[in-house]
Amino acid sequence: MKNKLIRLLLTFLVIVVLLAIGWVWITLHWAYSDGERAGYVQKLARKGWLCKTWEGEIAMVTMPGAIPEKFEFSVRDNAVAQQINALAGKRVVLDYKQYKFIPTTCFGETEYFIDAVREVVETPAAPASAPLAPATPQGQLSTPR
Repeated sequence: MKNKLIRLLLTFLVIVVLLAIGWVWITLHWAYSDGERAGYVQKLARKGWLCKTWEGEIAMVTMPGAIPEKFEFSVRDNAVAQQINALAGKRVVLDYKQYKFIPTTCFGETEYFIDAVREVVETPAAPASAPLAPATPQGQLSTPR
C-alpha cells in the first residue's frame, strides 16, 4: 500500500513537471503578435539577480515636439543585443514578437522580445524651389502688345 502511494505521488509529480515544462515551451515559442517599432534606443542593460536578460527601451516619437512614447523590450540573443547597443542614440526599427503568459521574469521582464534591428537611414528632403519665370530667348526683348 505504501509503495503504491509513493508511485502515485511520483507519477502525479512527473505529470505536473511535464505540464509546467510544456506551458513554458508553448509561451516562449508561440507568438501572440509580431510587428515593428521605430524610435531611438534610450537604454539597453543586462539585468537580473539569477537569470540575466537584456532589457531596454526606445522612445517612439511621432512628430517633432511631441512627447515620446516609451516601448520596453527584452532581448534573448546576445548578437542582437550587441547590434542594438551599437545603434544606441540612433533611429532604429526593432522587429519584435509578443509572448503572453510567460510564467516567470527569468526569460525576460517584458512580453516583447526583439528578433532583429536595423538602422533607419533618413534621406534629406529636397529643398523647395521658387517657381521659374518664363524665359525669353537671349537677345530678344519682349514687347508689350
